[in-house]
Amino acid sequence: MKTDLSALKFNQISVVTLTALALALRMPWLSGLLGLAMLIGAAWPVHSPLKAAYRALGPVLGLRPQVVDEAPQAHQFAQGIGGSVLLLSALSGLAGLPLLSAGLGLLVIILALLNLTTRICVGCLLYFQWRLLQYRLTH
Repeated sequence: MKTDLSALKFNQISVVTLTALALALRMPWLSGLLGLAMLIGAAWPVHSPLKAAYRALGPVLGLRPQVVDEAPQAHQFAQGIGGSVLLLSALSGLAGLPLLSAGLGLLVIILALLNLTTRICVGCLLYFQWRLLQYRLTH
């Protein structure tokens, strides 16, 4: 199985930028749309809105595919967690809980920046722990 590291970087930069914009402009609906796009990409990678954006904007931005032999499931799991947290951020903001909304959004930004700068993917680590737990429970 293959993973495009450039696509992952594009996703992380998009998440950081759009989430920061949503928080700065107090537009929780933007966090909600991004969270929904991330969940779609996690559940149905072929139909990922972020993947479509990468295909369209990647060449314009000078990004070239950097495909490696790595299964994408851990990254999809991490994307699903990030998307879920962004949806919670949006719902919190819409419900009049701006501090909770901002805290959840900042959490997503920090974890995306950690992955972008150090290649430490906390969501991927959670995925591997979840898979280990599944294995232990069934064997």
